[in-house]
Amino acid sequence: MGLRVLLGVFLMSLPALQAWSDQGSDPGRLRGTEKRQAVGTADGVVIRSMKVNCKVTSRFAHYVITSQVLNNADRVQEVAFEVEIPKTAFISDFAITSDRNAFVGNIKDKVTAWKQYRKAAISGENAGLVRASGRTMEQFAIHFTIGPRSRATFHLTYEEVLKRTLGQYNIVVKVKPQQLVQHFEINVDIFEPQGISKLDAQASFLSQDLAHMIKKSFSGRKGHVLFHPTVRQQQSCPTCPTSLWDGDFTVTYDVNRDKICDLLVANNHFAHFLAPQNLTNLNKNLVFVIDISGSMQGQKVKQTKEALLRILGDMRPDDHFDLVLFGSQVQSWKGSLVQATAANLQAARDFVQRFSVAGATNLDGGLRRGIDTLNRSQEAVPALRSHASILIMLTDGEPTEGETDRSQIRKNVRNAIRGRYPLYNLGFGDRVDFNFLEAMSMENNGRAQRIYEDRDATQQLKGFYNQVATPLLMDVELRYPQDTVAAVTQHQHKQFYEGSEIVVAGRVADHQPGSFKADVRARGEGRAFQTTCGVDQEQMKRLLRERGHVLENHLERLWAYLTIQELLAKRMKVEGEEKADLSAQALKMSLDYQFVTPLTSMTISGMVDQDGLRPTIDKPSEDDFSELVGPRRIYMLPAWQPLPTHASPLGQQLPDQVTGVDTDPHFIVHVPQKELTLCFNINEQPGAILNLVQDPDTGFSVNGQLVGDQAGHGGTYFGRLGIANPATGFQLEVTPGNISLGPGSGGPVFSWADQAVLRQDEVVVTINRKRSLVVSVGDGGTFQVILHRVWNGSAAHQDFLGFYVLDSHQMSVRTHGLLGQFLHPFEVEVSGVHPGSDPEKPDATMVVKNHRLTVTRGTQRDYSRDPRRGAEVACWFVHNSGAGLIDGLHTDYIVPDIF
Repeated sequence: MGLRVLLGVFLMSLPALQAWSDQGSDPGRLRGTEKRQAVGTADGVVIRSMKVNCKVTSRFAHYVITSQVLNNADRVQEVAFEVEIPKTAFISDFAITSDRNAFVGNIKDKVTAWKQYRKAAISGENAGLVRASGRTMEQFAIHFTIGPRSRATFHLTYEEVLKRTLGQYNIVVKVKPQQLVQHFEINVDIFEPQGISKLDAQASFLSQDLAHMIKKSFSGRKGHVLFHPTVRQQQSCPTCPTSLWDGDFTVTYDVNRDKICDLLVANNHFAHFLAPQNLTNLNKNLVFVIDISGSMQGQKVKQTKEALLRILGDMRPDDHFDLVLFGSQVQSWKGSLVQATAANLQAARDFVQRFSVAGATNLDGGLRRGIDTLNRSQEAVPALRSHASILIMLTDGEPTEGETDRSQIRKNVRNAIRGRYPLYNLGFGDRVDFNFLEAMSMENNGRAQRIYEDRDATQQLKGFYNQVATPLLMDVELRYPQDTVAAVTQHQHKQFYEGSEIVVAGRVADHQPGSFKADVRARGEGRAFQTTCGVDQEQMKRLLRERGHVLENHLERLWAYLTIQELLAKRMKVEGEEKADLSAQALKMSLDYQFVTPLTSMTISGMVDQDGLRPTIDKPSEDDFSELVGPRRIYMLPAWQPLPTHASPLGQQLPDQVTGVDTDPHFIVHVPQKELTLCFNINEQPGAILNLVQDPDTGFSVNGQLVGDQAGHGGTYFGRLGIANPATGFQLEVTPGNISLGPGSGGPVFSWADQAVLRQDEVVVTINRKRSLVVSVGDGGTFQVILHRVWNGSAAHQDFLGFYVLDSHQMSVRTHGLLGQFLHPFEVEVSGVHPGSDPEKPDATMVVKNHRLTVTRGTQRDYSRDPRRGAEVACWFVHNSGAGLIDGLHTDYIVPDIF
């Protein structure tokens, strides 16, 4: 994987922002880009330098981005420092220096930093500095004030192992300075012990007559690229103060492959690189499993067909293949592998052009049919067993037909494949459960890739296929003497493809690198492949003289990087103690080597925002689509006051289960003192407004209005919530469409696409873009609203809301409502468990509120921690709309208005 960096320093004048706040303008209408002053040279502010320094040693890339800004004005200015880095990179250092003051990042585990996160989530501007950006990138952005007549320097460091793809390594720098930079420089220094075979560099934003500005050279083991334009060369016109550069600066290179493999040992660590050349291509057994559910309608199925037609055109005559389609039903083109003859390929093209989309998503059935096709064909035709079998599945949704339990689907697929060939899962769009697809691929020797809904989706699909189109080896194993290796990364691979590379790293147990070697065993076309790789002692001495400590350090950090990545991947496939153990190992290595990973975070010492929060750098998840297009927006109203100084209840870790209501609508009541969870449904007509929480001591209330299922299936969901605190005049109306503050008085309206924090008196509302919002009411309670969007093939046919009580320990004991009455301890006993009418759901007797009720064991989903997938919660179900559990009848909770 290469590097991609968006370079930008944006300038703004603080007095302008302060004037806006004082005037009380409608913040809901303000866009992030409108906050900026002139994007060119701001009043008295100059970007003196912007430098990218990239050092690559044996595929391990170490990047430092440095920028210096000078404020010549007599007033405070604000800048936003923004860069893009690849999702595969780990940030390892960040610092800001300003007038002899240093603000330095400190990496710690997220459990230790939990209080800081929870405080940031409900108390002020979300302090996270890194968010997803586009397909493969993460954007790092920080705003920083510079005093009059002063300067500031930013330093960001991050690291990764470059991955060879289609025969080369790629480094891509996104260049978009927007204003002239006095000293602009991209400096790439490459050192490869195998020797560099090719090196090139291009800039998409430069015309052909300016390409000479890029200086590039390579000789032997060293390569160098320098881009150092003058201010005049950056200008969009001879008299313009701005730059129009906007594009990619790309460096590509590869290394010599004179030897079958290359083995380096230094400082008790080793790195082993394997990419043998001049091998005969293996024939393929290829099965495509394609989602044709209704949600694939339109452009997605058109692009999928275009990609399949191109792939069929690239099949080799001795390859064998089949096509499997799944919607509600599963259908095969042939039902067995057929040879890629001209006639069969034409018949397959006709089949691809004819098929149409419809139905739900029987993902399990489609995969099992594809696996069965591969297995049966290889059993029936022994010659096919020497081919490289590959299973590629494409889906745009989640399983909704047939087997829908994800853990069972994974088990079914594992048991059917039994480690014999890889499964590659392609997730089309952002509505797939990518973690599920990724885990299923990894436990079957493959990987998952997201296909983005865009004009180039056809090229994305074909591009993925190109990476696996030419298998060269199967069952590759790199063996190391047990007495010489203390730790080693993944050293067994199901298949090796042309243009790729296998990299293994580890720790050497003894101090005799001369005795260290590796045996490589694999199956090639028609014969076994085997070789032994040793350490060239003289070469290592020369390398250490040339590169010294840098080589030693990079080899060790290469091993640490790969090990952490593998531990994080393995923990996706397991649960319980095994997952906890893998997490502990990954956390320890992340801290030892000071990497920001999904288990660690970096806070910046000595620097706080207006709420007293330190900036926080953490690693976004794969499903985080909250892209930062500009600076994060902070919305302020004239009535908002500084935050209370007492500790928030969310400063501590939340309980495993909470009380709430979600979906159709299912109420979940957690009884922590009894370690019980109760649940009930409310059956009421669309339009009815139900009181969920009512505190008579403070007047605080939450009401919810039911909406009907648009498909006419009779289901009802909460489509509107009203949250009010009469003591302060606070009112918040929430729907799946928008969030309105003070709707009765024409207050600002926010969309779910916003990332915002609203504060009025002691109420804090945090909008977490496209997912949820959190309402914290001073000493009262903390509540969460979950947004559920409908998607084709989903069980629900209506956008709706979920509501959860995260903390209520300071609410009045007189609090009532369908949920409020359960926020304080009450007596309940469940006993006499016995078989019920459903053999899989036992009944029991529950005594509660002087009622003896028959309850049934069941499950509901709690979305408070994971708004996308939720977690299954076992509970005792109370029948007849909670009769006997709730006080009175459910109709007693119907109220006339949302507030």
